Amino acid sequence: MRLLRASDRAPAPWKNGGGVTWELAASPTGAGLDTFDWRISIAEVAAGGPFSTFPQIDRILIVLTGEGMALDVVGHIPMTLDTTSPPFAFPGDSLCSAKLVSGAIRDLNVMVRRHRWQARARRLNAPDHIASKATVTILVAATDCQLGEQTLQAEDAVRAAPGETLQLVWGTAVLIELDTLAAA
Repeated sequence: MRLLRASDRAPAPWKNGGGVTWELAASPTGAGLDTFDWRISIAEVAAGGPFSTFPQIDRILIVLTGEGMALDVVGHIPMTLDTTSPPFAFPGDSLCSAKLVSGAIRDLNVMVRRHRWQARARRLNAPDHIASKATVTILVAATDCQLGEQTLQAEDAVRAAPGETLQLVWGTAVLIELDTLAAA
């Protein structure tokens, strides 16, 4: 298990310049916003507006803190996401905009290069045991939590080794699993 502390991340501007993001992990290492195979990040959304577009990318969005946002993605029914909503998957090349319900939020973004990677995400509430079966398994603390003997603060994360078992003792988290797709 490799610890990815929130305090070690540097802020960077969104692709469209409308906000700030903190990258948890990406592949390949050092890849830019147009060249990654997969990327996991946390964004601070301080105002409503359009999302950055990511051609050939599939996205999953999870609200971590705040009252939520009303999301309008072309081709989907408008919806409101909050800290209890299930992860929402949508194409990164679809036009998308959001309105904040009441004040700023922070959300978790999972993005994968379409036809090369697939992603799954789900919220976890303790107690829970997680067996790392995916090519890449990352658990992000949604609140302060205890993972085995390790205390995580909100937005800390761990990357589990394949085959490793994690035990969420208390708190809430988001489990992200990434797998490569067979070549077509």
